[in-house]
Amino acid sequence: MITTIIFDIGNVLADFTWREHYESFGYDDAMVERIARATVGNPAWNEYDRGAMKLEDVIQAFVDADLEIEQDIRKVLHNVKTMVRRNDYAIPWIQDLKSRGYRILYLSNFSEKAETECAYALDFIPYLDGGILSYQEKVVKPMPEIYELLIKRYNLVPEECVFLDDTPANLAGAEKFGIHTILFRNQKQAIDELRKLGVDA
Repeated sequence: MITTIIFDIGNVLADFTWREHYESFGYDDAMVERIARATVGNPAWNEYDRGAMKLEDVIQAFVDADLEIEQDIRKVLHNVKTMVRRNDYAIPWIQDLKSRGYRILYLSNFSEKAETECAYALDFIPYLDGGILSYQEKVVKPMPEIYELLIKRYNLVPEECVFLDDTPANLAGAEKFGIHTILFRNQKQAIDELRKLGVDA
């Protein structure tokens, strides 16, 4: 029986709108893709979310990936307030699931800068029963430590949990601990799959 539902944040409860954010500076598609390769497509982005390096050191790693566009990289990352947009269904969905007796947690790779500057898009967090943002613990999905920490902190029985995430590798990490998983594509699909697990959704 499922008693706990764990949500990823980016592209689940809120959309990671990096493309729209970059386009808002007037860049064409080619430049947007070039900036993306140096930033969101850069392995160093995990360090951005892990929070174990100083912010300037992480941004320098992005710059080092494409020195010719240093100013553009710094410009788009100076303020990232439009890089996350909360989905309208987030709060009602959380409230509905809680009203049915489920404990609702979050587990997300998220940087301190994004949490601070996109706070308006994370207004659903107070409705949840707790969770982990990666930068706070210096670990990211799919590192085993982040799942271990969630399980220990909230006294979870993995077999009674289901984790919704949009990234297969993150789901695979959770499955190693016996947690049920759903690859999130949209809310309707997720609700259908929750019901297959016996969740009153």
